Amino acid sequence: MNTEVSGYIVRYGSTRLIGEFTSKGLAELPRNAAVIIKSDRGHEWGEVLSPATERVKSFMKDTTAAGRIIRLVNDEDYRQRDQNRHEERNEFLGCQELVNEHKLQMQLVDVEHLFGGERVIFYYLAEKRVDFRELVKALARKYRSRIEMRQIGVRDEAKLLADYGDCGKTVCCGTHLTEMPPVSMKMAKLQKTSLDPNKLSGRCGRLKCCLRYEYDTYKSYKKELPPVGSTIITSQGEGKVTNQEILSECVQVIYSDMKKTIVHKKDILEVIKKKRGENPARQ
Repeated sequence: MNTEVSGYIVRYGSTRLIGEFTSKGLAELPRNAAVIIKSDRGHEWGEVLSPATERVKSFMKDTTAAGRIIRLVNDEDYRQRDQNRHEERNEFLGCQELVNEHKLQMQLVDVEHLFGGERVIFYYLAEKRVDFRELVKALARKYRSRIEMRQIGVRDEAKLLADYGDCGKTVCCGTHLTEMPPVSMKMAKLQKTSLDPNKLSGRCGRLKCCLRYEYDTYKSYKKELPPVGSTIITSQGEGKVTNQEILSECVQVIYSDMKKTIVHKKDILEVIKKKRGENPARQ
């Protein structure tokens, strides 16, 4: 048995938290191994993603250890997990009844019953601040566990509940995304995607996170191309840029004889930038 302390990156919890967990006295753990961990929240079910190498940790914002791996899961653990899921259904319905009874302006979204039963976490949406102190007391009496109420946004709701995106794959927020970065229409315009909100929106109703994946590449490539309206010189003569094909690193050019062609950036001999209020300047 290996007695050395080693670390692994583990994904755990309903919101797909990721952290580094130590492992002592366990054989080498493979990727996707199901494990029972001890986090600051309690005993939880986790999934091993990779060894916690220095390279892997360099991509993580928080490199402090999140806890330890207790063991690989066994048959009894699977039965316990199924029991917890049954409890979650009852806890959701029970909480919803109490929310209605207390007339609270909140929408219950999901519930997470920790594997070890140390706490029950309720996730909810609300437009305003909610005083749920009496609700928490009632839930604690009802389920005899530590209760935590966590307010989330619509993108977090999709992270908890959504399954597949328009692409046919599991939603990114439910798999590999640990943060949901801001996305703007500017990103969609640069990538020349459809500007139809219905096609650009994800399961959360907001702009799709994947619009950000290639945005930096598009920006970098765009800087290397002459802007639309510029006059350029190629082997075919002098022409005007009418469009950019960013990923292929090409521009569409129209010449004085109205001939149109696609020119790669390496075939551009010279660029004449037109500045507002100035004469064209060669460079």
